[in-house]
Amino acid sequence: MDDNGDVRVHGTAQDGWEPVRAAFASNFSRRGDRGAAVAVYHRGHKTVDLWAGTADFDGGDGGDGGGDSSGAAPWAEDSVHTVRSAGKGVAAACLLLLHQRGQLDLDAPVGAYWTEFKARGKERVTVRQLLAHRAGVPALDVPLTPEQALDGVSGPAAVAAQAPLFPPGEAHGYHAQTYSWLLGELVLRASGRSVGRFVAEEIARPLGLDLWIGLPAEQAARVGRIGDITTPAPLASGGLRARPKRSVHDAYADPGSLTRRAFAAITPMPDENDPAYRAGELAASNAMATARSLARFYAALIGEVDGGRRLFVPATLTAARTVESEGPDRVLVINTRFGLGYMLHGPASPLLGAGAFGHPGRGGSLAFADPAAGIGFGYVTNGLQQNVTADPRAQALVRAVRECLR
Repeated sequence: MDDNGDVRVHGTAQDGWEPVRAAFASNFSRRGDRGAAVAVYHRGHKTVDLWAGTADFDGGDGGDGGGDSSGAAPWAEDSVHTVRSAGKGVAAACLLLLHQRGQLDLDAPVGAYWTEFKARGKERVTVRQLLAHRAGVPALDVPLTPEQALDGVSGPAAVAAQAPLFPPGEAHGYHAQTYSWLLGELVLRASGRSVGRFVAEEIARPLGLDLWIGLPAEQAARVGRIGDITTPAPLASGGLRARPKRSVHDAYADPGSLTRRAFAAITPMPDENDPAYRAGELAASNAMATARSLARFYAALIGEVDGGRRLFVPATLTAARTVESEGPDRVLVINTRFGLGYMLHGPASPLLGAGAFGHPGRGGSLAFADPAAGIGFGYVTNGLQQNVTADPRAQALVRAVRECLR
């Protein structure tokens, strides 16, 4: 904090992108941010790269949550944090890249690659349906312990043996936790590499990203602690103008609901600040990244970055953001829209506009691309609010980006 009580914002925002800096600073003074970063790529070049606050959520002064309190380690240029479900879009890219290379057929049964998955009525579930949250296995009859969730074996075995909880292909429901084992095992079966290794070798290393699914031990010192901004309570979906009669907040409060069961596929909830958890490969929930790297990743999905590599060819890009699931979500209890592994712009997850695709992380983080506007966007925070989608801090930044593009 400076002498006027304002947060010290570090980094750069190019001419014309000052509204993003203003919105970012306002997130600390008005919306409770403790430590955060935001980055924007426009037409393949970085235009915004900002960070502020403390590296650890609990390292601040506990007052207005607005910045670098005395004795607290500041959020550094290279600080890394957990981005929760914002990593789902990274994991989905692995499968789409395998499809792009002819190593994976989106319309083939999952069981063609993963024989054990054919059990109990899942014989016809396709890779496409799996990516679009239509596989029917968003929860487990018997939740896994944190140790089982991380061992690389118990999760895939459990989801392969699980009977569908709704008819596959006939509806969709957000696979909040089971997506880790579904995507991770399919990447392994199709490529011979774990999802963490695939990300490292095919995405992070070529693009120069600080982005991991399974944090290497040598990077541990860069990672800040996350925490809840308010007292933990049932999940709430943010940003919706009108809630349905039974909201995700209500559904999560019901221990028997599919909503509660989906988010509690790992019980008890792991300590997300535990080095052992960070080192595990849970594609749906424990990706670690900088905002800069998330923005660069999405920029590379839609075009060349700094004159270099592009990840998706046009056909893959079209497939990723074509609507595969739309309407009532059996888990989130709101209308959601999904492409192949990505949330699409809509009331539940407002992005820049039609055609934008990406993924929020429960509690705050957000990363997406907008091909029409040429935008790659990443926002990372260590202060987790009670929302599933449409975090108010992320939405303030999205509005600021929209203002810059006018």
